[in-house]
Amino acid sequence: MSRGLVVASCSVTFGIFNDHPVNRLTEAGCTVRLNPYGRLMRPAEILEHAAGADVIILGNEVLDGSTIDKLSSLKLVVRHGAGLDNIDFTACDARGIEVANTPGANKEETADLTFALILDLARKLTQSINELRAGVRNKIPGRSLYGKTIGIIGVGDIGTAVANRAMGFGMDILGNDIVQREEAARYGLLYTSLNDLLATSDIVTIHTPLTSATRNLIGARELRRMKDGALLVNTARAGIIRTAALEKSLAKGHLGGFAADVFDFESASAKGALMEMPNVLLTPHIGSATVEANLHMGDMAVDNILAFMNGIAPANKVTVADGLRFS
Repeated sequence: MSRGLVVASCSVTFGIFNDHPVNRLTEAGCTVRLNPYGRLMRPAEILEHAAGADVIILGNEVLDGSTIDKLSSLKLVVRHGAGLDNIDFTACDARGIEVANTPGANKEETADLTFALILDLARKLTQSINELRAGVRNKIPGRSLYGKTIGIIGVGDIGTAVANRAMGFGMDILGNDIVQREEAARYGLLYTSLNDLLATSDIVTIHTPLTSATRNLIGARELRRMKDGALLVNTARAGIIRTAALEKSLAKGHLGGFAADVFDFESASAKGALMEMPNVLLTPHIGSATVEANLHMGDMAVDNILAFMNGIAPANKVTVADGLRFS
């Protein structure tokens, strides 16, 4: 396939922070359509935007089977990011549509944000700033990170990068994952069971993908295992934590604080109860929202597309078996 492709980008940030990836596609003869809304696209909008397109560059939008079935020209889906839980792989496989992603492109940036949220919760930075702006000069006592134990659920690219940062803060580091990376051990991480991690850690941070095995992984029982006053951070996927159980634990004062870059209602207009809680920090899914990360993801996405256009398997092609693991 040597002709230029029609590429419809649904991702909010592809080509916005840096136009280099878009230029690479147009120079290769591709026609590129960028997300015109500046937000996540709804299924009907994806259908209109991607009509006649050979390729979709997908952000955090859900690409379901019904939408895929109606996109008759679609041949390739490239995830602008690593997560795969928003793609219907069964529908793609039935149509012979290939899928690729950009793994590891934003691992350092998401690890940075994770530690920003941890520091904010521990030192009560947002609360202190807001009070000072309101004219209240109040030294709110926070917590030191040095010597504390951090538990990392999901020790992949991002979890390992978090362990690297935790080592720099002089923390004890526990990890839980089905695969044990030797690299993480270089940062002092010790693997343990989920129950032991929850019971021992002063801070728990989640970096596992959302799969059938991890959906609702953290519920009421798991939250009760955590230390009184422990902090919980989630920059992975909202479905890993049971929201109702989380709200109860925070309201009762068992959890000392919660921070997340992902939440159940992020694509809806209604605010959830978490928004109103004083010991909760929420950011609008900005883990990869840096110039550098988006350039890296954009170039990896373009590499996948150009390889496909020239009849070569994309470097980051995701197999059906991979897709089933993330369904």
